[in-house]
Amino acid sequence: MGTQRSIAPRIALRIAAAAGIATALTIVAACRDADSSTTEPEPVTGIASFDRQRDGDEFTRDFALDRCTFTPTGKNPFFNLTPGYTLVLAGDEDGDEVVLRITVLNQTRQIARFPTRVVEERETKGGVLVEVSRNYFAICKEHNGVFYFGEDVDIYENGQVVSHDGAWLHGVNGARAGLIMPGLPLLGAAYFQEIAPGVALDRAEIERLDATVRTPAGRFTGVLLTEETTPLEPQAKDFKWYAPDVGLVRSNELLLVERGFSVSRR
Repeated sequence: MGTQRSIAPRIALRIAAAAGIATALTIVAACRDADSSTTEPEPVTGIASFDRQRDGDEFTRDFALDRCTFTPTGKNPFFNLTPGYTLVLAGDEDGDEVVLRITVLNQTRQIARFPTRVVEERETKGGVLVEVSRNYFAICKEHNGVFYFGEDVDIYENGQVVSHDGAWLHGVNGARAGLIMPGLPLLGAAYFQEIAPGVALDRAEIERLDATVRTPAGRFTGVLLTEETTPLEPQAKDFKWYAPDVGLVRSNELLLVERGFSVSRR
């Protein structure tokens, strides 16, 4: 998820939850599938509602990890770490169909003293594999925030691995875990998702909590919209939409086409 559709990979009270402080906030959100007879995307509301340039210091980067009891299994309203759960997104980029398959694996990895869940992302372009990443996440039991502890990355060309750009791990070369999804999202919350100097510095700001998105997999309301940026590419911006009890339903031009525990191979 370290590339800019994450994609660190592609996820603060500014973030009171990061300090383990419970802020009273009730988010009432519904997620409803639309009539399966239509798969045309409807206009998406809520993009770029905050038209301003934040200073890097405005993004929370210290998350008091020592105050958390971490688990590699479970979910919060917008991020699911249940083994077997799969999301498939697809869309057109430069005339080629791009398919992104995100699978929560039945595998864990200990990173430093933290138990994490392995989530695999496989991306194809025009039917050809271009990237496989294995991302490491864990949930803080105290406030239900999902933290990102690193990723291993394989970049492919002509069927061969040509680089591991974007790979990082918490505790290695000064890298530290970031927040991929708050347990209690607040409008305007701004936080680092990855803190790996010179490698991955993705950060997110919550733009909307009430967007609506229609995808081939259904129509979703109460959608959380984030804008992602990185100081490593100052002009780059990515947008991601997360539906309650589903997870990622849109990433830039990629739309959710399948989800669940029995998802076909594409």
